[in-house]
Amino acid sequence: MRHLKIVVEEHPDGFVAYPVGLRGTVVGEEDTYDEALADVISAIRFHIETFGPDEIDAEVLDARLAEVTV
Repeated sequence: MRHLKIVVEEHPDGFVAYPVGLRGTVVGEEDTYDEALADVISAIRFHIETFGPDEIDAEVLDARLAEVTV
């Protein structure tokens, strides 16, 4: 078992969740926080079963959210 950090974003139309430190694109999208989290966990498991455990990069020690103006 590997530990992953998950980012969960709240948008006006629902929640989007994605892992940090996983190769490829894996996203969960649902109406609630818990549903989006469950959806992305399911997608991560499928991704690892399909492509193998090497898809997980070295464990991310910390993830931070920065807000900038561009």
